[in-house]
Amino acid sequence: MKVTRKIIEIDEDRCDGCGNCVISCAEGALKIIDGKARVMSDNLCDGLGACIGECPQDALKIIERKADEFDEEAVAHHLEKQAAAKEKQTMPCGCPSTQILSFAAGDGCQSANMPKRQAKSDSALTHWPVQIRLIPPNAPFLKGADLLVVADCVPVAFPNLHCDYLDGKTVMVGCPKFDDAQSYIDKFADIFETAQIKSVTTMVMEVPCCSGLPMIVQKGMEKAGASVPHKQVTISTRGKVLEER
Repeated sequence: MKVTRKIIEIDEDRCDGCGNCVISCAEGALKIIDGKARVMSDNLCDGLGACIGECPQDALKIIERKADEFDEEAVAHHLEKQAAAKEKQTMPCGCPSTQILSFAAGDGCQSANMPKRQAKSDSALTHWPVQIRLIPPNAPFLKGADLLVVADCVPVAFPNLHCDYLDGKTVMVGCPKFDDAQSYIDKFADIFETAQIKSVTTMVMEVPCCSGLPMIVQKGMEKAGASVPHKQVTISTRGKVLEER
């Protein structure tokens, strides 16, 4: 039944598809489709506007219009389906990529002064796996770690990752645009609750879809009730450090 009520409206001209609003919607009513945020179904949106403050482009606002009534049962069913979909995406435990490994890092900067064509540096990586989805919160290499959370395009664009940022840190890699944001928030909350993380550095690309990653980490921290120093680094598409804050 349609009634006149408050509901979110999205200005597609302003929306850059960063996904921040998707992360902040507890009902799962929003989704990035074709690079734009969209309301999946009117009955999933409660019209309270928790997502508005997270939009850097001011693309969301609350309006009044005729819409299906907000349906809490539909929301519960929708969230259950999302949770079930996450479970199906989980890698089987026998997959080699899920095997927990720790090892000594090489000197990631040992050949910094060699000619480019001759340069040959060791990896500063000290553990495996590196994907956020695959790392369990109780992984031994997380205990008391300085955490480096990296959007997965960064290592391709930024040539000095190992030398300038990875050395001495535990790295976790993922995509804030295509991976499941809520599962990441829950994962980081579990990590902050159990692993006594010392510090966090998030590294993202300058593109809008990357901007959700620091928020995901911050929301995980807030959910765990933890307070950990958090530095954010932005890399340009040409592989330069644009900002550290």
